[in-house]
Amino acid sequence: MPTGMIALILIYLSAVSLLGFILMGADKKKAVQRQWRIPEKSLFLAAAIGGSIGVFLGMLVFRHKTKHLSFSFGIPLILALQICAVVFVYWIL
Repeated sequence: MPTGMIALILIYLSAVSLLGFILMGADKKKAVQRQWRIPEKSLFLAAAIGGSIGVFLGMLVFRHKTKHLSFSFGIPLILALQICAVVFVYWIL
C-alpha cells in the first residue's frame, strides 16, 4: 500500500476517533446537566465509520455508557472487527 494512502487512512481514522471521543464527552456532560442528549445511534454511527477507538476511550475516560450492554459489548466488538479488517487489508495489499 502506498505511503500516502496509509497516511490518509490514519488521518481519517484519527479525525473520526476524535469526533467519537468528543461526542461521548458531550453526551456525558449533557446527561449530567439533564439536557437534550446525543442519540445512541449517532454514537454507534461514529464508531462504525471508524471512530470506535475514540468512542471506546470516551466510554472509559468519561465513564459513560459503561453499564449499557449494547455499548459495553457493541463498541469493543466494532473495534475488534475494525482492527481485523485493517490487518486483513494490510496483508492483502
